[in-house]
Amino acid sequence: MKRLFFYLIGFVMISSLSSCGYNTMVQKDETVESQWANVQNAYQRRADLVPNLVNTVKGAANFERETLTDVIEARAKATSVNISPDNLTPENIERFQQAQGELSGALSRLLVSVERYPELKANQNFLELQAQLEGTENRIAVERRKFNETVQDYNSYIRSFPRNLIAGMFDFERKGYFEAEAGAQQAPTVEF
Repeated sequence: MKRLFFYLIGFVMISSLSSCGYNTMVQKDETVESQWANVQNAYQRRADLVPNLVNTVKGAANFERETLTDVIEARAKATSVNISPDNLTPENIERFQQAQGELSGALSRLLVSVERYPELKANQNFLELQAQLEGTENRIAVERRKFNETVQDYNSYIRSFPRNLIAGMFDFERKGYFEAEAGAQQAPTVEF
């Protein structure tokens, strides 16, 4: 009878451990890492388009060297900031986002400056690259939104009781979000 009692207690303990959520935490953590890879992929696509854009602009216009240099330097800086999926802290994501923001700003200045070159605006290669860059920026926005959704799902899961106890025992930590850049809520000024 004692043996049956110990088997029953053992069965109850094993059953309760299987529902502790550890496996789900691992799955959600992997989903966050996978989505982070998608974000980096979208940013890498943009970084790969920049040299083609710069060369097209350089070849089609007597362009301000300073603007092109800013774009090239911003791209180099943006591609040098890499974050491991294991270290997605708010500080690291902010550092990554700042480097990408500098590239976005340099590209914006480049595209605004292009307005002074009618022969460049009519160049088919430039128009195609500009359309690809616009599509890439949209992809980046979509991937960042998806990343924030997966991070929210993961963070909510590991912070709810009783999973927060298991998460604490196995070092599952909160992940950081992408946040809007300072001043993003203000509409840009467009002048003709």
